[in-house]
Amino acid sequence: MTIKNYNKLIEHYHSIDNFEHLNAICSWDQAAMMPSGGADSRAEAMAELAVHLHALHTAPQLAELFESVKNDELNESQQASVREMQRTWQMRTVLPADLVKAKSLAGAKCEHQWRTQRVENNWQGFIKNFEPVVKLSQEEAQIRASANNLTPYDAMLDIYEPGMSSGELDQLFKDISSWLPQLIQEAKQIPPPATHASYPVKQQELLAHELMTILGFNFDHGRLDTSVHPFCGGTSQDTRITTRYDEDEFINAMMGVIHETGHACYEQNLPTPLNKLPAGKARSMAIHESQSLFYEMQIARSPEFIALISEHAARHFPNYASINTTQKLQQDLQCVTPSLIRVDADEVTYPAHIILRYEIERDLINGKINCQDIPELWDNKMSTLLGLSTKDNYKNGCMQDIHWTDGSFGYFPSYTLGAMYAAQFKHAMSQSIDIATQINNRDLTPIYDWLNTHIWQKASLLPTNELVVKATGSSLNAQIFKEHLQQRYT
Repeated sequence: MTIKNYNKLIEHYHSIDNFEHLNAICSWDQAAMMPSGGADSRAEAMAELAVHLHALHTAPQLAELFESVKNDELNESQQASVREMQRTWQMRTVLPADLVKAKSLAGAKCEHQWRTQRVENNWQGFIKNFEPVVKLSQEEAQIRASANNLTPYDAMLDIYEPGMSSGELDQLFKDISSWLPQLIQEAKQIPPPATHASYPVKQQELLAHELMTILGFNFDHGRLDTSVHPFCGGTSQDTRITTRYDEDEFINAMMGVIHETGHACYEQNLPTPLNKLPAGKARSMAIHESQSLFYEMQIARSPEFIALISEHAARHFPNYASINTTQKLQQDLQCVTPSLIRVDADEVTYPAHIILRYEIERDLINGKINCQDIPELWDNKMSTLLGLSTKDNYKNGCMQDIHWTDGSFGYFPSYTLGAMYAAQFKHAMSQSIDIATQINNRDLTPIYDWLNTHIWQKASLLPTNELVVKATGSSLNAQIFKEHLQQRYT
């Protein structure tokens, strides 16, 4: 079997992966360990590394190799590998360098000014920097659309969710919007009163390590650290996650750890033979998010796992049992309260925040609305979906997220798609596994084995819809997500 051209591609992408490994660890260090005085030199070093990586991703010989590899006799896995290589190559080469540079500069300026302008509720100041970002993003979308025969917004969506379309999202989100407001009203509760206690960081760290171990995190290939914003980074062989601690309460840090552990376990269990190739990477942002939300929402917010958290917390915090109970913890974790801020939203109201953003960014990139329309649209949609107003409240309305400041249009749907996939995976898993019993028995191995077989080991070998159909028996189904929320909250 002749695969000489394929082997040349393998060698090239192994080299790319080695430099991306260094970039990932440097990025983690910058967020978690680097002293502030190292910022300038680190930025310079990483900028040069980024230039080198761009050159590798767009190397002229790749076009010739992709043409030549058609003559190789490739098996199904190798064909999928070439498909993903070509996808990453096309994504990198389709845009002119001057547009990439202009958008990067405009995004950096907008994001920097946004940090102050949001605090000041300064929409008119923000829009002066935001409009150039939108204009350049629309140019990018048009170029990507022409290259892939897609609508402008679908071309941006394809960056994060290959194979997904706004037509499919419109149907899914229309379905959710038809029942979500009523479900929110039925599930809405007054938040339970806060309890006051001290939870030392050292004890929180010990608890976090215990929960990560239960959840299958491999500490031989990863570690937990502290950062301003929790994240999962590093590589599949060296996975770094972070959280942040508050000594007045512990559950936000623990849920952050559990969420990032879901991301990490996906990364740590991607197929080793493909771990330096695009086909060996995570399938999409939504599938990645489905794993973190499976851990955080489907498993960790179940009554059985909440009891497990409570049991372990009582061992680490001496006064825990006197002010907390499993029932109180469950009330805290399953309280439904509409709010203005997306990142603070509960599981039931969160989709409303995403649908609102999706509908606005879709029409913005497709040129159906302009930037000045956003505040009024935002307020109207918040009123319809959540019964709240953001009129003249830009900092807690349309200026609250960082995503649009650098032109990351098409990213927001991944969050709710991930939640829907997570519910569907659990529904399919429950046909063969008694999940509650496994958690009660403190043996989650069958759960991980199912995920490993159906999701983790598949990496990017299958298109997303095929991956979901093979794992669950059907394409993404909003009804399964609805039934999960109804069962838990009403």
